[in-house]
Amino acid sequence: MAGKVNLDLQTIYDKEFNVDFKGYNPSEVDAFLDLIIQDYQTYQDITSELNQKIAELERTNASLRAKLIEVEGKTRALEANPTPAAQGASNVDILKRLSRLEEEVIELRKGKE
Repeated sequence: MAGKVNLDLQTIYDKEFNVDFKGYNPSEVDAFLDLIIQDYQTYQDITSELNQKIAELERTNASLRAKLIEVEGKTRALEANPTPAAQGASNVDILKRLSRLEEEVIELRKGKE
C-alpha cells in the first residue's frame, strides 16, 4: 500500500474528548464517530475483497502465461523442424491447446460475472 493509515476502528472507538465549558455535545460526537467507524469497517471489507480478487487474478495470469510460453516454445520447435507429417500433427496439437485455453478464459469470465 502507498501509506499507513493513522486510525483504526478501535482507536476511534476508544477516543475520549474533554468537555469544556463551551464544548461539543458528547452524544453528537459519539454518534458521528460511530458513523466513521462504520465507514472504516466498510473500507476495510472492500480492501480485503479487492486484495483477494487481485491475488486470484495474478494466479490466473501466471498460469496462462506459463501455458503461453509452452505453446510458443512448441511453435518455435516446429518452425525449426518443418517436416510435413510433424507439422500436421503439431498443428492439431496446437489447435487443441488453443481450444482448451479459450475454454478456460471463457470459464474465468463466467466466474467473474
